[in-house]
Amino acid sequence: MSVTALHVANYFLSQTDEEAGDLISNLKLQKLVYYAQGFHVAMFEKTALFPDQIEAWTHGPVVDSLYHEFKTFGAGPIPRPVDFDSEIFSTEQRELLDEVYKVYGQFSAWKLRNLTHEEPPYQEGLKSLGRIISLDSLYRYFSTQLVGLEEA
Repeated sequence: MSVTALHVANYFLSQTDEEAGDLISNLKLQKLVYYAQGFHVAMFEKTALFPDQIEAWTHGPVVDSLYHEFKTFGAGPIPRPVDFDSEIFSTEQRELLDEVYKVYGQFSAWKLRNLTHEEPPYQEGLKSLGRIISLDSLYRYFSTQLVGLEEA
C-alpha cells in the first residue's frame, strides 16, 4: 500500500493534543503536508512521499483532494482521526514527519501561509501550467533547507 497525501495529513492530525489546544485547520494541514513532501523529496533524492500533486493556490500550496476531504471544517479545527495506523510509514518517514511537525507544527496557519509565499517552489508553481509545484522545484529548494530541519 503506497502512502497518499491523506495518510500524511492523518499522521499530522493524529499528533495533535486537542486538550492542550493543538488544533489544525485545513490551511495549516496543507502547509504541513507540503513541508513533508518538500523535505522527503530533498532527503530521498527526488523520491516523493506521496503521488498527489501540490498546486499553488491563493493561500499557498494545496493538495486538491485533501482540501476537498476536509473543507467541511471550514477554517475550524479538524478532529483527530479515529483509527489511524502509522505503520503505513517506514521508520525514516515517521522520523521525518515527526521532525516536520516539531519544527512547523508550532506555527499558526497564517504564519505557515506567509512562509510558503516567500519560497521559490510556491512562486514557481504560480507561474507554471496548471499551477503545479514540481518535485524538481521542491528538490532544488528543500535541499538547501535540510540543515535547518536536522538542527531543529
